[in-house]
Order: sequence, then structure tokens, then C-alpha cells
Amino acid sequence: MSSSEIKEQLIMAQQQGNLVEVYNFDDDDIFNVGFVIAIDPLFVLLLGIDWDGKINGLTAIRLTSIHKVQAYTDYLTTVSIKCKVAEDHHYFDIWHLQEFLRHHDYQNKNILRTLLTDSFENKLPVVIGTDKYKGEDDFEGLINNLSEIKLDLHYINEHDLSSMWDYEILLVKIDYLRVRGTQMMQIKQIMQNVFGVNFDNN
Repeated sequence: MSSSEIKEQLIMAQQQGNLVEVYNFDDDDIFNVGFVIAIDPLFVLLLGIDWDGKINGLTAIRLTSIHKVQAYTDYLTTVSIKCKVAEDHHYFDIWHLQEFLRHHDYQNKNILRTLLTDSFENKLPVVIGTDKYKGEDDFEGLINNLSEIKLDLHYINEHDLSSMWDYEILLVKIDYLRVRGTQMMQIKQIMQNVFGVNFDNN
């Protein structure tokens, strides 16, 4: 798909409130599913939906990394049915992101900067994927410092809990960012239990 076709599909999905599959990895077996919340010149913001049909955080994806967007697939039909089951049984939105979005407008804003600032100021864990390690690894941790051009991340390695690690990331190298969902709550618990990080009950 061309970049204009991709953006057109995303805008249509936002206007119609449809679920989409967003492909930004080389392996087409890996893709994001969600509702389009906002689009700026560089990123699209999705309200992510997991394979169980539950809301699973906010994901910002760099537009130039997306090579395909699909709607109305059999998989999305299946996920939509699972969403209805999750709503009926009250586990669709366990992180209260629908309420969060009612009070946080991402239209006409710098999506990446807004999400990073929110996570930095509120000491919230993030998951960052970079163009260098795309599809191979992402970084889970806390933003220790945030400037106009880069951030410093204190991150954890689930296979080596001997220490927390530091990684400097240029914002232009960020391919995707995940915030406020299951993975972030898991990171928070690991950082609390293993490294004694104080999150002040946020």
C-alpha cells in the first residue's frame, strides 16, 4: 500500500469507528489491532485491542513504518465478537482507558510528545520500539529524562534482573510506543518487587 492509501484507510477507520489491523513489522504474522484515536503528520494513535477482545493500552505507531492497513477481515470479525463478550462480562476496559480518553484529547497534537510527556511526568512505564531493533526487541522501563530530541530510559530485561539498564533513545528513532495497559502494569510490578522503585500509587 502507498503512504496515501495507508493514511486514507486510517482516517476512514477513525471516522467510522472501525477496528483495523496495522502492519508495521516485516513479519506479517505480527500486527497491531485497535481503534484509531488520532493521527498527526508522523504518528497514528490506536486504542489497542488484544486477542481476548480487551482494551490493552494506547499504541502510537510511526506512519512511515506502516506498510499495510486492513479492515473487515475474518480476524477482526472474531475480535469484535470477543469484544462484545468482554463488555457483557465487564472485563473489556479494566484499565479505564475509555474514561481516560474522555478527558484527554489527542486531536491536533503531537502524539508522540504528548504520550511521552504524560508518562514522564506521571512516572508511568512505557514500551518503546526503535527502528534499529524493530521486530526483534523493544525496551520496557521508565523515562528518566526527556528533552526535545531524546530520552533516557531506565529499562528492565526480563531475562536478566541483576540490574536496571540505561538506554538513550533519539525521538526520531522511535518506531512505536505503548502506554497505559497490561504490559505497562506488569513492568511496574516487576520494577517495584525486584528493584524497589516507588511509584507513589499512581
